[in-house]
Amino acid sequence: MIIGVPKEIKAEEFRVGLTPIGVQDCTKDGHTILIETSAGAGSGFSDEEYRKAGAEIIDKQTLFQKADLIVKVKEPLASEYDLFRDEQSLFTYLHLAPNPELTRLLLAKHVSGLAYETLEHDGKLPLLAPMSEIAGRMAPLMAAFYLQKFKGGSGVLPTGVSGVRPGKIVILGAGVVGTNAARVGIGLGMETVVTNRATAGLQRIDELFKGRVRTLPMTAHTLEEEIVDADIIVGAVLVPGGRTPVLITRKMLGIMKKGSVIVDVSVDQGGCVETSRPTTHDDPVFVVDGIVHYCVTNMPGAYPRTSTLALTNATLPYVKLLANTGIEMAIAQSAEIRSALNTYQGKIMNTALAESIGFTGM
Repeated sequence: MIIGVPKEIKAEEFRVGLTPIGVQDCTKDGHTILIETSAGAGSGFSDEEYRKAGAEIIDKQTLFQKADLIVKVKEPLASEYDLFRDEQSLFTYLHLAPNPELTRLLLAKHVSGLAYETLEHDGKLPLLAPMSEIAGRMAPLMAAFYLQKFKGGSGVLPTGVSGVRPGKIVILGAGVVGTNAARVGIGLGMETVVTNRATAGLQRIDELFKGRVRTLPMTAHTLEEEIVDADIIVGAVLVPGGRTPVLITRKMLGIMKKGSVIVDVSVDQGGCVETSRPTTHDDPVFVVDGIVHYCVTNMPGAYPRTSTLALTNATLPYVKLLANTGIEMAIAQSAEIRSALNTYQGKIMNTALAESIGFTGM
């Protein structure tokens, strides 16, 4: 199979879909790997390293023309839409629920759209987990930075000092993002609160952190009570393939402390805060009603070396499965590949996506 790895073009996105070691693994299996010029430079991998691993270094247009399977990190942007061929396959973070335009393109061109974020194994999301871990750990750190007064924040030091209470962080969701955000919140010495709809997630947090985190059921009443004095709110809610439910409305911003910071990690899937909108690393924050919003859709891209290695460790076995077996056979034989399949032969294959986006095919 011919596998193409283009250079990411999202603002300040430096990750890459395959490392030289991954290329070497795939070429040993007899596959042709096409790498766009400088695709790995942001993660510290030179074109020469890719050549030595057996890849061909080519331009983006030729790569899309030749490749059977496109392996990316982030969803294609509008300037890449015309590059896709009919019946091509795409393996990446797709996040289609808030993106009907891209969904329609994949359906119209009968692209087999395989999403990292919906691939399931034993009830878990192994390709989302490593980036969720990084984003979760980043969230309190980014919020702490923007709590600085000259950055628009309230001027509260999250750690507190002797004789002064630390800041308070409220985390919406007890999954991988929420757990890692709680870990850092505790490490900073913050009052840390995790809310979640399922009690099993709260029990796991209690056991993991041995009572150092306050856990509460995620109800409208609880949220309103807890955000009143919160310095940091982390949106860590996930509906695999579907749109994230809105948990904090614009009206609720009015009861929060001015200068508090919201980090909506779930913005990739629409966001759990009504006032969230996607931002980029080069322009990461905006203010609504005195509340700072950090809504970067590719947070792990800020640390591309670590993120690329963590991501490709998880994705490479599935890239090899798709290439060695063939797309059609992999879909037929692997439940994991089927769970990743969002679009196929002009139809939406993910139920949550279909419900969120409001149409099922072309």
